[in-house]
Amino acid sequence: MESTIAAIATPPGMGAIGMIRVSGAEAFSHMSQCLPASQACSAMKERIATLTKIVDTDGETIDEVLATCFHGPRSYTGEDTVEIACHGGVLVMRRVLQRLLDVGVLPAGAGEFSQRAFLNGKMDLTQAEAVMDLISAQTELAMRAAHEQLQGTLGNDAESIRDEILGIAAHTEAYIDFPEEDIDTDTGNTLKKRLGEVCAKIDRLLQTAEHGRILREGVRTVIFGSPNAGKSSLLNRLLGYERAIVSDIEGTTRDTVEEVLNLQGIPVRLIDTAGMRESDDAIEQQGVKRTRDQLETADLILEVVDGTQPRVSHLSDDEIGGRHHIHVINKADLELHSDWNSAAGVKISCTQATGLDELANTIAHELSMGAGEWGGHAVAINTRHQACLKRARAALEAAERTLNDGQSAEFISVELRDAMESIGEIAGRIDTEELLGEIFSSFCIGK
Repeated sequence: MESTIAAIATPPGMGAIGMIRVSGAEAFSHMSQCLPASQACSAMKERIATLTKIVDTDGETIDEVLATCFHGPRSYTGEDTVEIACHGGVLVMRRVLQRLLDVGVLPAGAGEFSQRAFLNGKMDLTQAEAVMDLISAQTELAMRAAHEQLQGTLGNDAESIRDEILGIAAHTEAYIDFPEEDIDTDTGNTLKKRLGEVCAKIDRLLQTAEHGRILREGVRTVIFGSPNAGKSSLLNRLLGYERAIVSDIEGTTRDTVEEVLNLQGIPVRLIDTAGMRESDDAIEQQGVKRTRDQLETADLILEVVDGTQPRVSHLSDDEIGGRHHIHVINKADLELHSDWNSAAGVKISCTQATGLDELANTIAHELSMGAGEWGGHAVAINTRHQACLKRARAALEAAERTLNDGQSAEFISVELRDAMESIGEIAGRIDTEELLGEIFSSFCIGK
């Protein structure tokens, strides 16, 4: 935190403009050493881009740039910061960065700017995580959830829950200060009611964990079915281009083919698999085995069937195992077999490209991520938030059991303190160096 750091903040490669960020107590003085003798950061207007040059030790121009100075704490990191917009060539940006390093600036580590912003109180830990979520968002819904978290919605919710637990703890510890006073029945019932209300709020946040995982990782969607049912054709139609080989010859697809699709704001990882059938071909047998392996880790199974053929199922209820499952009845442009007339599923035609919008709507509804269902969720928690909330809930349940057993208020107080600490970890109120290192190590350099 005492050093001044710098990094290239734009992706590698050629572009019209590249950005280099410098932050730290000596950002302005170090930057001034890289400017022409007649210029200095102290003379630049704050938060206004200034046309200048980065020069080497001999005064030769490395690049003409726009430099913007931000005085701490009114900056992203809360420290004195300079953002340099230079030409976006790889060599140019490296030379500008190297010039800064030559005058004593240190190279920034992954996520170090955002980590300093957190440590300087510019954002809580949930907002810092939202920065990376926003950068990596692949769909509108993912971007929306990241924006909500970046505005502090999740941090505020966590802080509200923590305040409520603090109030219950204060009430409980009043009995510790006056040991002659036992917790009477009315007071005990009031405390249990308040504990139940807090648990309900935690449960509402926990319900968004699955949405959060889907938005960040995508829905593992296995396209499954008999040979020649139209699995590869469906993959190509959904992607909008010919990704998989389509042939009338059975067993054409022998390995899995995976692509990511933005489906109504939901990131969907489509996995085309080998057709399910008995075969003496060793390679095709291996393909069928891989299909079974993919089914075990699927979030959603699209079981594609040939609607002109009698109904045959390759999956039992046990094999589906509670996973999301949709029948996709292909070849609806032809005369369907009577088995499918009243069957649940989505009727499509890959050759005519019909029914695909209905399939997209059905997938969104099946995942409870349609516009109506998603509208109530301001945020979507990640795995770390989920673990903190589960620990807090377990501590609150333990506090209620202790209360029911008529044990001393001291035991209840211990459980409430554990719950507060767990909730505090979400926004970073209770932090450890190991926790921060794990979170910020996933960031890109320059952020």
